[in-house]
Amino acid sequence: MSAKPVPYRVALVSFPGVRAFDVSVITEVWGTDRTDRGVPAFDLRRVAADTTPVRMRGGLSLTPDRTLAWLARADLILVPGLDDHLTRAPEPVLEALRRAHVRGTTIAALCGGAFTLAQAGLLDGRRAVTHWNLVDLLRAHHPRVTVEPDALFIEDGSIWTAAGTAAGIDLCLHLVRTAHGAEAAATIARSMVTAPFRTGTQAQFIEHPTPRTDRDADALASVREYALHHLHEPLAVADLAAHAGMSARSFARHFAAATGATPLRWLLDQRIAAAQKLLEHTDLPMPEVARRTGFGSEITMRQHFAARLATSPRAYRASFAAHTSPGPRTEPTAPARA
Repeated sequence: MSAKPVPYRVALVSFPGVRAFDVSVITEVWGTDRTDRGVPAFDLRRVAADTTPVRMRGGLSLTPDRTLAWLARADLILVPGLDDHLTRAPEPVLEALRRAHVRGTTIAALCGGAFTLAQAGLLDGRRAVTHWNLVDLLRAHHPRVTVEPDALFIEDGSIWTAAGTAAGIDLCLHLVRTAHGAEAAATIARSMVTAPFRTGTQAQFIEHPTPRTDRDADALASVREYALHHLHEPLAVADLAAHAGMSARSFARHFAAATGATPLRWLLDQRIAAAQKLLEHTDLPMPEVARRTGFGSEITMRQHFAARLATSPRAYRASFAAHTSPGPRTEPTAPARA
C-alpha cells in the first residue's frame, strides 16, 4: 500500500492588528477542503507567538493553533496585511520570518503585510509591491526597498508581495497555480466566484467605463470573447481593433484602461492559460498544443513558458498532468474570461 501523500503545509502568521479580510482570503483559498473536486489537500495552520486569541478590528478574534516553531515545517508562509501599517510586528515574529527565509521557505505578504517583511529586513534590496495608496509610505519608512507602483503581485528571491485587497486573492491563486497547476487554481476560483487568472504585471486599478463609454466597453468585451475562441489563429492588435470597430491606437488605449494590460500581454496570458490546460488534461504532442493555443511552434511556446512560468512545457506537464487521453480533435475550450 502506497503511503498517503503529505498535505501541502501553509502557515498563516498572526499577531494583533492583522487585517480580517486578508485572514479570510487565506483561509478561503487554503483552508477549505476541495479534494472531492480534485484539488490537493492543504494543511493550513494559524501560527502566532503563543495560542492566545489574536484580536482584530470589528470585534473579531483569531485563535492560533500552532506556535511560531511550526514555521519550520511549512511549505508556504503567508503574512496578512495590517490595520495600522506602521505597527511593528512582535520581534519573535520577525525573527521567525528571518529564520524561515534562511531555510528557503517561500514567504508571501498580502497588501500591507509588505511592511512586516520590510521590518524583518527581508525586502532590503528587493522589489516589492503594496497597495497603491501605501507606496509612498513604504518608500519613506523603508528606503532600501524598491517599491513597484504598478503591479498586482511580484516575486523576488522566494518572497512574494501583493497589492491591496483583491490582489491578495490573485496572489494566493497564483501560488496555488505555481505549486499545484492551473486546474487546481481554476477550481478554487470557481468555488470563490472570482477570476481565475490575473497576472501580477497587471495594473493595480483600472479606469472603469463611464456611461458615455459603455458602448466601447461592450465592444471590448466582445473582442475578448472573440479572441478566447480564436486563440489558435494569428491575432494582431489591428485584427482585434477591426473587430471592435476602432483604430488600432484607440483600441489599445481603451483595452488597457478596461483590463489593466496591453492587448498583446492579455492575449499571451490567455494562450499560456490555454496551453496549461491542454498540458494538464491531454497527452497531445507539444507541436499540437502550440498550434491549438496560437504559439505557432513548440519553440515559441517554450520561450514564453520560460519567461512567464520559469519552466518548460514538458516540465509543466510532468509536474501537473492528470491521467490523460488524447481527447477529441477540436479546438481548445476557451479559458475563463480575464
